[in-house]
Amino acid sequence: LGAAAIMFLALKVGNLGAMSFGPGYTLVARFDNIGGLKPRAPVKSAGVVVGRVESIGFDDRTFQATVTIRMQAAVKFPRDSSAKILTAGLLGEQYIGLEPGADEKNFAEGDRIKITQSAIVLENLISQFLFSKAAEGSKGEEK
Repeated sequence: LGAAAIMFLALKVGNLGAMSFGPGYTLVARFDNIGGLKPRAPVKSAGVVVGRVESIGFDDRTFQATVTIRMQAAVKFPRDSSAKILTAGLLGEQYIGLEPGADEKNFAEGDRIKITQSAIVLENLISQFLFSKAAEGSKGEEK
């Protein structure tokens, strides 16, 4: 009984119970930057988990990250749906958000999500802000 309780807690803490790579279908999406997205990250629509990131790779022809997603079998999305990498809160975990499209045909096994938006990397935003402030400061000195 004690071993079963420890196993249950280990699965909960490690989020291994959420690895539902069972029945369902896979989709592939390409992103220029995935930030800190990791395998097993949730795929959500309207705040509800509808799938999980199964694997992440690199396409050396397009120089993009290739993300394979396992969708729940009961959930169907139109083929013109879009995927974007989002962050839960300011510094929370990253996940994929799916926005449903309006196409009459739904994604099927192995289809590619063509409309994607990469992760917003906090470090890039900060550096852009600092560079723009530095540029403003140097313009002020020229006057």
